[in-house]
Amino acid sequence: MNLEQIYREESGRILATLIRLLGGFDLAEEVMQEAFAVALEQWPKQGTPENPRAWLVSTARHKAVDWLRRRSRFEAKREELQRLATMEEQLAAAPEDTMLSDDRLRLIFTCCHPALVLEAQVALTLRTLGGLATEEIARAFLVPVPTMAQRLVRAKQKIRDAHIPYRVPPQEELAERLEAVMLVVYLVFNEGYNASSGDLAVRRELCAEAIRLGRMLCELMPKETEARALLALMLLHDSRRDARMGVNGDIVLLEEQDRGRWHREQIREGLALVESALRDGHAGPYALQAAIAAVHAQAARAQDTDWRQIALLYDTLLRVQPSPVVELNRAVAVAMAEGPAEGLRLLDALENKTELRGYYLLPAVRGDFLRRLGQWSEATTAYRRALGLAGNEAERRFLSRRLVEAEAKAE
Repeated sequence: MNLEQIYREESGRILATLIRLLGGFDLAEEVMQEAFAVALEQWPKQGTPENPRAWLVSTARHKAVDWLRRRSRFEAKREELQRLATMEEQLAAAPEDTMLSDDRLRLIFTCCHPALVLEAQVALTLRTLGGLATEEIARAFLVPVPTMAQRLVRAKQKIRDAHIPYRVPPQEELAERLEAVMLVVYLVFNEGYNASSGDLAVRRELCAEAIRLGRMLCELMPKETEARALLALMLLHDSRRDARMGVNGDIVLLEEQDRGRWHREQIREGLALVESALRDGHAGPYALQAAIAAVHAQAARAQDTDWRQIALLYDTLLRVQPSPVVELNRAVAVAMAEGPAEGLRLLDALENKTELRGYYLLPAVRGDFLRRLGQWSEATTAYRRALGLAGNEAERRFLSRRLVEAEAKAE
């Protein structure tokens, strides 16, 4: 495993531990970056340590001690240094996997404190736990990058100034944070499932991390049906991971996937969870999305998909949780059930939605509908627009192929 992969897969867990040890976000982020810089210099010469995560945590902790010594008189910081030494002993004695799992859960609930507005709660957790860049989080929220950067700064200041504790709250306080926590887990998974930037269409380490956190939420709050539904949704989507990319890392559309490569054990677990969630509670947004994923999972062939049922489920989801993205997904379902011309009519109503102006999937979907109708010149225009907005290289390769096809047909 190279250093880049270690950073991608472990930085969230390392940062969660450092925040617990150091009691704050900014210093933890700074010393973690310094530890990775030391690794970049030393590991090629000395070899990768047997336990890279523990090495990085230890190096970052030493960097923190150096930071305190440089910036303040030693006597004034004796208590803080003693606390770090005590934490180091506790860290060495604790079972690593269990401790780090607890740290991640503590971090989620710290970031999702009700003193912060919901958008800040989610954004801060995605930044620290998920390791997402500010640009990626801004895309997830469909807001400008400077706006998101300001939210992150204010959220960290609020946690520091309000002395928000780094802990899993008692049972009576869990419910008021559940909405934000589930949204965090969902967006971590979504960034992994549909990576907004980089070379890969799928970031599997983020999907796996979100599923682990989803399981922890279900264990922590077993009666919460929406937590069960969220886990079902992630499992059903993740079951298709091996079929979603070709041998060269190119995107394979759902209708073209080899369904024999879908993970049946995950599908069985996901179907059981969504059935349980719908039976034991009301149809919330995660339950409805999981039900849509279940319809796809139960279709043996693409042509067997019950698109009318999916469109009806999106109708219900729009009433429960109105969103331009849900409207876009509903337009796709309607187009598959009733034809692309009807889908285009629905897309026309979405063009003026400010939230979708920089969203590459809106013109990409339009291009697909026009392609299916044989309107190649208009499809070319739509694909060019989508290509200009897409940030992920796998998506750009896919759109480039579609554009070349449309240009050839339009001539």
